[in-house]
Amino acid sequence: MVATSNPSAALAGIEILRKGGNAIEAALAAAISMPVVEPTCNGLGADLFAIISYKNKLYGINGSGRSPKKISIQALREKSYEDMPFFGVDSVNTPGAVGAWFEIYNKFGKLPLKEIFEPAINYAKNGYALSPKVAKLWDDEVNKYKNLKDICGLEEFFKVFSDKGKAPKAGDIVKNDNLKNTLEEILETEGKSFYSGDLARKISSSVKDLGGFLDIDDLKAYKPLWVDPISTNYKGYDIWEMPPNGHGVSVLMALNILNKLTLTDREDPKTLHKIIEAIKIAMTDGKTYISDPSFMKKRVDELLSDEYAEKRKKLIGICAKNYKNILPISPSTVYMATADSDGNMVSLIQSNYNGFGSGIVVPTTGIALNNRLANFSFDSNSVNALSGGKLPYHTIIPGFISKDNKSIGPFGIMGGFMQPQAHVQVLTNMIDFNLNPQAALDAPRFMWTGDKNVEMEMDYGNYMINTLKEFGHNMIIRSDYTDMGRGQIILRLENGSYVGATEKRTDGYIGIY
Repeated sequence: MVATSNPSAALAGIEILRKGGNAIEAALAAAISMPVVEPTCNGLGADLFAIISYKNKLYGINGSGRSPKKISIQALREKSYEDMPFFGVDSVNTPGAVGAWFEIYNKFGKLPLKEIFEPAINYAKNGYALSPKVAKLWDDEVNKYKNLKDICGLEEFFKVFSDKGKAPKAGDIVKNDNLKNTLEEILETEGKSFYSGDLARKISSSVKDLGGFLDIDDLKAYKPLWVDPISTNYKGYDIWEMPPNGHGVSVLMALNILNKLTLTDREDPKTLHKIIEAIKIAMTDGKTYISDPSFMKKRVDELLSDEYAEKRKKLIGICAKNYKNILPISPSTVYMATADSDGNMVSLIQSNYNGFGSGIVVPTTGIALNNRLANFSFDSNSVNALSGGKLPYHTIIPGFISKDNKSIGPFGIMGGFMQPQAHVQVLTNMIDFNLNPQAALDAPRFMWTGDKNVEMEMDYGNYMINTLKEFGHNMIIRSDYTDMGRGQIILRLENGSYVGATEKRTDGYIGIY
């Protein structure tokens, strides 16, 4: 089974399974296709995280890049910045996804690399039909970059990813010769060109021409990290996330708090109030403590301790509390889940951060560079303060579920700072309220955006909304669900069958072979 936000990417994974590939190779084929078929949310300049269950053992890979060695808060101040740049060449971090693809393949791959790259190259060369949600996101992105009039270097973006300033429409057949050629070069050199060869020189040269910091030494120094996923037991299920620099730990912190509370009917406003407050506490502490692990002042085991959860539980009362923590909204990122007949499963997520990222596209290559530096802090006293060669606070988080030392399956919901919040909501829907995976994804969601502000889908009834207002929440009702996350789930039943689910909020697709 392959479940992704994009039908073309899902079919790429299914094609690999039909050829005898495993779940890991299927996930790679989908991930390599995503910069072609859903470039609005990731690209060849993206980062990647994955949790892999292979022969019932969990592996984690951190495919995020470090900040350029020559960058610093002082260097940005000298360029007249008063906060971290969100777009443009000064927001570009070292890309990690391409290197992570090869690291994963070298550990688990069996099929020839050419077969795994073939779907993506075919999509770029021969075209694919643009799906409706991606078309909308593409149009939003083109209009966004049009309004960034003070940002230098956006010309190549419009040249490669628009037609005279207009985005392609749903149903259009989209091709990209630049991406085709670049993918072929990445394949032929097994990724070496991207980090130390011709592509690396093109990336560093284009950044240098625009006055940016990323250079070829940063690319040469990049290495993905194999890490142990972290977990907590939530009401009998082990919930797994990636350790920092990602903020998956905030999911586990919130669940630990909820473990100590009684959640009754999901239609009860008191229940939703408890979930909202637990998320607010965990996200606020996450923004305070999460960073490059070498800089963290609190260990993960401290944040996941029973003492921490007990102390934080006491902060939840009958009234909404105010936490000064402004969280930017973004519908970006792509997620994919895969599973094979041997029980191997993958939870993989990939992102440029915000849309196409920095808006900087390397000429002739189609490589859209990320804007992940925006997640650093401009406050030199923060554990997440910008400095050279450092991993940033990272928003993309693949999830995984196991029980009694047996892998059950991958899950993930994309969308910036919505991701931990959606993880908690979907997990409580399944575990506390006994919803099946599809119903758990389809259920209405909320998003805390800072202070007492809670954005809520209009599917919630008036009683829920009005009662939460009485509790002190500032309710903002949303009719557009784009920012509320786009997720997929695959769960393995005891008989070996798989159950798959995908979002109503995206063009998701579940492929079965």
